[in-house]
Amino acid sequence: MSGFLFVVPPLVGHVNPTVGVAAELVARGHRVAWVCPDPELVGRLAGPDARVFACAGAVKGERPAELRGPEALKFLWEWYLLPLAEAMAPGVRAAAEEFRPDVVVADQQAFAGAFTAERLGLPWATSATTSAEFTDPLAGLPKVREWVDGRLAALRALLGDPARTTDPRFSPHLVLGFSAAELAGPAEGVRWVGPSITARPEASGFPWEWLDAGRATVLVSLGTANTDVGERFLDVCRSALRERADQVQALIVDPGGTLGAAEGGEDDKDVLVVPSVPQLALLERGVDAVVCHAGHNTVCEALWHGVPLVVAPIRDDQPVVAGQVVDAGAGVRVRFGRVTAERLGAALDAVLHGPEYWAAADRIGSAFRAAGGAPAAADHLDELARESG
Repeated sequence: MSGFLFVVPPLVGHVNPTVGVAAELVARGHRVAWVCPDPELVGRLAGPDARVFACAGAVKGERPAELRGPEALKFLWEWYLLPLAEAMAPGVRAAAEEFRPDVVVADQQAFAGAFTAERLGLPWATSATTSAEFTDPLAGLPKVREWVDGRLAALRALLGDPARTTDPRFSPHLVLGFSAAELAGPAEGVRWVGPSITARPEASGFPWEWLDAGRATVLVSLGTANTDVGERFLDVCRSALRERADQVQALIVDPGGTLGAAEGGEDDKDVLVVPSVPQLALLERGVDAVVCHAGHNTVCEALWHGVPLVVAPIRDDQPVVAGQVVDAGAGVRVRFGRVTAERLGAALDAVLHGPEYWAAADRIGSAFRAAGGAPAAADHLDELARESG
């Protein structure tokens, strides 16, 4: 029996892929624990039996909605990723000293996990819940790269082993990528395991009876972190989908309530606006297209089920993931801030009626399943623990 300590940021998209891996390790008789600034989040996603150590978390700066490109990337590092590492580090070290893991599994954006393992002499694995970092998003931005490298070196001197030079985003022991080369492209040294698709607790009360089997179903979602910028885009989606109501019904996820009262009232048979949906259950039951922000989890869950996409990236890793979807032939990209109902409708028509998009989505879904998912990730972690024991 080995012990595995998962170090994760308080972000749904970074916790969800590791839930199945942790469950697989527990089923094999291993000890598993978590460190996260939001223990309730881990408990909600991983279940009430999850052992979670609390730690401090950085206060996320209020990022201006219009911030894009290199400035948005620098903001992410300066106001979130680097302060998060410093804030989490004492709690991560305390958890490691109490739990005494054989392997630390550090999220790619939770640098405290990598640096703490390094300082304590523990083997560690990278949990790469997005494939964007493997494309080198800082290529062509030498000043930003120089700034990032300098900040990481200073952070290592404070939290890690000053004698090391390893990038904390890429473990020298094991890098688990929750995608596949068929979508993300080749990446040296990465163990592609595909998405970790596993049953998760879903809130009751979803109106399944609303679904009309005689029409195509389109799911529109911008994830949980984009409620501050989504109103215009969701309204455009609603307009485009209403124009196709004779053939299409739509579910629009609006957690911030930005659309207000839904047109057509509670009995609207064409467009249902809800704060959340049981996404995996919906995809399993049958969705014909997904419109999203190109968040890695949403993209991978859709493609796992062979569903093509319309992607409208907003920021962070989303433009990279959107490019992967388009390059793989599994979807159409539109401009989040400028798309019209006409353009969005044309993109929807293309993925709903274009057999090439369905074929590409099905091909990637097959590659995902062949990669092995959570059991394959657990195999790699098992091997790392044995080699280091």
